[in-house]
Amino acid sequence: MNIIGGYSSSDYLLSIVIPMFNEESGAQECFTRLQSVLEKMACRYELLFVNDGSTDSTLGILKAARETDNNVRIIDLSRNFGHQIAITAGLDMAKGDAVIIIDGDLQDPPELFPELVAKWLEGHDVVHARRRSREGETTFKRLTAAVHYRLLRQVSNVDVPVDVGDFRLLSRQAQKAFLQLRERHRYVRGLVAWVGYKQAFVDYDRVKRFAGTTHYPLIKMLMFSLDGLASFSVVPLRLSSVLGVLSAFTAFVYGLYALYMKFVANQAIVGWTSVVIIALFLGGMQLLCLGIIGEYVGILHEEIKKRPLYLVDDKY
Repeated sequence: MNIIGGYSSSDYLLSIVIPMFNEESGAQECFTRLQSVLEKMACRYELLFVNDGSTDSTLGILKAARETDNNVRIIDLSRNFGHQIAITAGLDMAKGDAVIIIDGDLQDPPELFPELVAKWLEGHDVVHARRRSREGETTFKRLTAAVHYRLLRQVSNVDVPVDVGDFRLLSRQAQKAFLQLRERHRYVRGLVAWVGYKQAFVDYDRVKRFAGTTHYPLIKMLMFSLDGLASFSVVPLRLSSVLGVLSAFTAFVYGLYALYMKFVANQAIVGWTSVVIIALFLGGMQLLCLGIIGEYVGILHEEIKKRPLYLVDDKY
């Protein structure tokens, strides 16, 4: 028997965490693909579906899948708590020696599992699936995603991998470390990077959704990006200070200009245009700075309530 990384090539329990929200059109295909891949791997496994408050027939389809495979477990949350918290709920209850996180829309291929596990068996605690390409996404979305990952990497106080989503494998050790982090505004890929441990990458091509539509429209993606930025960087707060200095400097320069025109050039500044422009500029900078500070205060407000991250309606 081949022993690698403390485990034999098949003597381990692999947990698969799959957050699901209104995926009725693809839930059965997701289960079929996952089951097919795992049976070929010939390892012990559990499929841990997290129903994140779906309002369609997703839960019913998952229950039917459980009747055909005893390895299926379902966590039914009391409402929609969001994708990142649904992932956390699955990780809380995963029992495997290693756990893989994958979305239920099949943009990330389950067929990559053997490569992720191979890296883990070599001794890596975190194995990221890194995207080479993103099929089925608009140029605008690909561009903004590329900018987001690279900007976050530059300003963050942790080394967040570029072009990596939530599709990854965690060892039991990395999983336990991750679960100690209980903040409400969760940015899973940043939290995993913060945890550290020995990490590796497996590159792949992301395909378009099997069915349905994205649950991350532009506004939601922007809010998600802001959460990641505010959670792992204080650069926006420092930027507000810079903008404040810039505004004050602009007002000072304009004041010197007005004094020069009055007492040296003996000309009064005629009209309100310049005054209005300066007032709008200073007011805009002040509101922007207040908004940045407010974002951080809002996060603190949510954290100090100490509410549970999620509530479970039932388990199957």
